[in-house]
Amino acid sequence: MTDERGALRGPFNALLLVPELGRSVQRLGADLRFRTSLSARSREAAILLVAAHWGCEFERAAHEAVGRAAGLTEPELRGLAAGEVPDFADRDERACARLAAALLDGDVDDREWRELVEGIGLERFFELTVLVGYYSMLALQLRVFRV
Repeated sequence: MTDERGALRGPFNALLLVPELGRSVQRLGADLRFRTSLSARSREAAILLVAAHWGCEFERAAHEAVGRAAGLTEPELRGLAAGEVPDFADRDERACARLAAALLDGDVDDREWRELVEGIGLERFFELTVLVGYYSMLALQLRVFRV
């Protein structure tokens, strides 16, 4: 996450402005990446939908590489970059992406809530709401701090 001069890239410089808060943000990010029940494909699809929604090029570039490594295909990556929910063969991945897209639109209605909680479970539903909020916060920081 450094440039050719060794300087930090992405949201990390802003996190250093208030180190204690930055550490908390970093811990949450690590928990979301490594300690949730989300599959890598579902997690990266949701992050890429956030990047598309906020027009965040840094998040898109960083997480397309991770998504590719997690097995997202080029057509899936193109769809996510356009803010579209791909027609994932896996029902769980499709539900996670649908929820991420709904959250980016601002909410889920009662019917969607029931369908998605029944499909992915309340724990994963919560994890996705936190993940979408977290990566939206990073996208905002990247925009405001002109990264």
